Amino acid sequence: MAESRAEDVPRSSSRAPATGGFARGDVRLLSGGFLLFFLSSFGQTFFISLFSDDIRTEHELSHGTFGGLYTAATLVGAFTLVRAGHVIDHHSARAVVRVTVPPLALGAVAMALSPHVAVLFAALVLLRFFGQGMMTHTSFTLMGRWFTHQRGRAVSVATLGLNTGEALLPMLAVAVAAGVGWRSAWWGAAAVLAVAGCLLPLLFARERRPSGGTEGAAVTAATAPTWTRAEALRDPYFYLLMPAVAAPALIGNTVFFHQAYLAELRHWSPEASGSAFAASAATTVVFNLAGGHMLDRLTALTMLPYFLLPLGCGLLVLSSADGQWSVFAFMALYGVTNGLSLSLFGATWPEVYGVGHLGAIRAVVVAVLVCAAAVGPGVSGLLIDGGVSYPGQIAAMGVHCLAASALMLRVTRRLRTRGRTSRTPLPQ
Repeated sequence: MAESRAEDVPRSSSRAPATGGFARGDVRLLSGGFLLFFLSSFGQTFFISLFSDDIRTEHELSHGTFGGLYTAATLVGAFTLVRAGHVIDHHSARAVVRVTVPPLALGAVAMALSPHVAVLFAALVLLRFFGQGMMTHTSFTLMGRWFTHQRGRAVSVATLGLNTGEALLPMLAVAVAAGVGWRSAWWGAAAVLAVAGCLLPLLFARERRPSGGTEGAAVTAATAPTWTRAEALRDPYFYLLMPAVAAPALIGNTVFFHQAYLAELRHWSPEASGSAFAASAATTVVFNLAGGHMLDRLTALTMLPYFLLPLGCGLLVLSSADGQWSVFAFMALYGVTNGLSLSLFGATWPEVYGVGHLGAIRAVVVAVLVCAAAVGPGVSGLLIDGGVSYPGQIAAMGVHCLAASALMLRVTRRLRTRGRTSRTPLPQ
């Protein structure tokens, strides 16, 4: 990667305002973060799953075989991200996107061709690693590194790219697939990515140096020590944060993966159950934006003990109420937690461990989230096969959310105390 290191890139001429909104020059960088999240859609489960029936029919795969391929590709991408995620700490954003977008486009081309199962698996690995993995990891890391007292709003603006992809791309992809075939939809995705590969380096031509700031997350970020990844992985609080941080990925994927089974158990209309996603989409966008403003006035550590409470309550309602209204209530409450988490996860790690090695530390976090999202549906399916009540599993996940929230009250209190008394990592 023959580019200048991130720390050697010239200072942007646009200075962030001390208070209020973003500076004019920040719009370009925020647009880049938004596009990274939008383009990650091509490697996300919601997009790939649109073609699962066509892929299985084309390659004569069973549900279990295709699911196994998908899980294996997801895990390969997660473990690769642990090794490669640190590049964003040592190279400019422009250099990173130059080597990230083309392989994602190649994954779309491989999916469009996929003459053999081996090519299909390679396509899934490229899509999952460079799309769902590196694209979101890069955007989260850059927003956390570039913005200080506006970090929450910056992350919420960037993550709206994923919300936009979820709202627009499925309809477009289904229309294209119905008109000219599913492979043509992937050729279209490759074309979009090829154009983006030319545009994104221009948006990231200059890096941003965050200004100070005197309130909210800025105070925490200003005093946060700079931890290396090795030091963070030796810190017990890193692992104590995981029961809360990984919960939305694990629970969301598990519930969505088995939603048809729950509808069958409850004798619900599949069409009505599908329409409940609109409730989730609406609350996700609203609380993503609201969460960004809240983070800038408070801190991630202040909000962390509470963001799982709506999800926990929604799970308990879904597990105990037989009426179809319960799935709408769950999806709305899930959207609250999901919206808050999008901003929260971008701000938690720089607050706790600083920004010096943020990319390397976040790579491990993203890998954990990806593994949780991949393993949850499989474990739940095995429990169902073993005769364990699925509504009972949903209730257990709700109890986990409430217990994790209680744990976060103690963990965040101690982290704030540690932050006030030490500017360097504690000896291990």
